[in-house]
Amino acid sequence: MIKIKDLSKRFDQFTAIDDLSFNVEEGEVLGFLGPNGAGKSTTMKVITGFLSPSSGSVTIDGYDITQNPIEAKTLIGYLPEGAPSYGDMTTLQFLNFIAQVRGFRGNDIAEKVQHVIHEVKLGSVQHQIIDTLSKGFRRRVGLAQAIMHDPKVLILDEPTDGLDPNQKHHVRQLIKNLARDKIVIISTHILEEVTAVCTRAIIISEGKIVADSTPADLEAQSKYHHAVSVRLTSDYDLAADLSEVAGVGLVEQDQEEEFSYTILSGKGKPIFTQVSEIAQSKNWPVTEFHVSRGQLEDVFRTVTQGGEV
Repeated sequence: MIKIKDLSKRFDQFTAIDDLSFNVEEGEVLGFLGPNGAGKSTTMKVITGFLSPSSGSVTIDGYDITQNPIEAKTLIGYLPEGAPSYGDMTTLQFLNFIAQVRGFRGNDIAEKVQHVIHEVKLGSVQHQIIDTLSKGFRRRVGLAQAIMHDPKVLILDEPTDGLDPNQKHHVRQLIKNLARDKIVIISTHILEEVTAVCTRAIIISEGKIVADSTPADLEAQSKYHHAVSVRLTSDYDLAADLSEVAGVGLVEQDQEEEFSYTILSGKGKPIFTQVSEIAQSKNWPVTEFHVSRGQLEDVFRTVTQGGEV
């Protein structure tokens, strides 16, 4: 378990992390979200011991990161922002070096290195100089070094940054598989990543926690939860037909796509049946008709701009 209690980090007069407290259990994949400058990367660096906290504590499996740094860091695999490495090494040379740093010797080095190369799909670039790799491959090299020693805790700062859609899918599946017996914390600004990978999401703003729940529960707090999206073939006054229908809220017209509307639920409850019955009885000129999921982006924007969900 990771226990973070009353954690703060100040740089002169600027407070990057402001009294954070939360726990993360084994098997959880925690998405750590926030706008630029919210304190995500700083929190990651404090958890991993790269920065010392101004106050508060971080405990990894019972080891305080400040008082027992060696024991705590042995349990952590860390992919920092930017995936720093030795650019003049080949991928294979770098991963061999990391294996030695992690304490492996003899045949164990080759075994561990080939295992992570296979896991992260680096075989095609294992003999290539790191500085000549694409951003996506450099990111994957960074992920490979993070999982080299099969750590109990994985701290990943923007793990799919720079990857193409196929690579993102592969890395997300890898994270899901790794998370079965680990703690995984992912800092990301890609909200689709949270719903695809994470079992829990914490949103921070100005160094403080403003939301902490499962992605599904957060989406359910969106005004678009249970909304009905409709596309018509011609102009039609939907609002007039729906004005007396119980449970139906506002009707929003899409500003970019003509004859497209979103019908909001007035009380956060399903309204599809009522809307469908009205559409049939009034002969709406419908071409598309579907229920929307709550939008995590909507909740993110609300809580980080000082609103309430």
